[in-house]
Amino acid sequence: MTSDNQNIDDSETQDSKILNQDEIDSLLGYGSSSEDEYSHKNGVQAILNSNMVSYERLPMLEIVFDRLIRLMATSLRNFTQDNVEVSLDSIESMRFGEYIDSLTLPTLLSVFKAEEWDNYCLISLDSSLIYSMVDVLLGGRRGTAAMRIDGRPYTTIELNIVKEIIQLILSDLSTAFDPVTSVGFVFDRLETNPRFATITRMSNAVIVAHLRIDMEDRGGKIDLMIPYATLEPVRELLLQMFMGERFGRDTIWENHLMSQLWETDVEIKAVLKETTAKLSDVSSWQKGSFLPLDITPQEQVNIFCGDVPLLKGSMGRHEDHVVIRVEGKAEKNG
Repeated sequence: MTSDNQNIDDSETQDSKILNQDEIDSLLGYGSSSEDEYSHKNGVQAILNSNMVSYERLPMLEIVFDRLIRLMATSLRNFTQDNVEVSLDSIESMRFGEYIDSLTLPTLLSVFKAEEWDNYCLISLDSSLIYSMVDVLLGGRRGTAAMRIDGRPYTTIELNIVKEIIQLILSDLSTAFDPVTSVGFVFDRLETNPRFATITRMSNAVIVAHLRIDMEDRGGKIDLMIPYATLEPVRELLLQMFMGERFGRDTIWENHLMSQLWETDVEIKAVLKETTAKLSDVSSWQKGSFLPLDITPQEQVNIFCGDVPLLKGSMGRHEDHVVIRVEGKAEKNG
């Protein structure tokens, strides 16, 4: 009887040492108390602790990416001599630190610079795309998925192939931006560790375009990451709406404005001569005073619109009117 009671006491002691879920949540800071505390945070704390990044849409940038995938499809087909399809999965805004944490290793990061904007961007290529490209370019059999080998660094051949692909992408990206603005993208370096590819602060906002490249049953993903600070010099251009095949331009309004300009009335004046006089002489002028201009009948007369010289010619008479015969365009001052 004594031994049975001792066993019961020991089991109760062991059960008392095991924490239930409520006690675990209390120790770790979870549960209703922490939720209530979070729900009562003020607006500033909620904004500072938010992981969501909401920025204005850049309509023209979406068109640039659409042009990019069409250009890349042609370039990669010519480069691989294979049927390559490029698609745009999504475009999203996030913080740079969030993007770095979302990368799946192993991956290759290419840092490149926008020379005219004096800032940097990133291109990320996943391992499946790299192995697929190597397999296609070095004669791999069709219909077989590229073999993925983890735990080893990329070889020199693989890195050189990646550099060639990145050069093609940068050239196509520059061409895609041409209708909006002229910009050149220059390859800077390759990194395998995302922490070494830090080109902006972790809290800064970036825009990421997720591209998918398919070569029959092989392929992979490419991420094009551009910080908002890099796009700041051309933000006004990227905010304009896309209308027709001509970027940001409306031919109907252009033609209407042009036709209305020809209907505009402007006031012009003919200046015979300009001279400088003292204020004391001007104050002494009376009705009938003469002002010598020292000009001859053959001297040319300038015609102005406001302060802008337009035409020049010679003065004459036609019936009862003083006229000026236009002989050419006036020389602009300065």
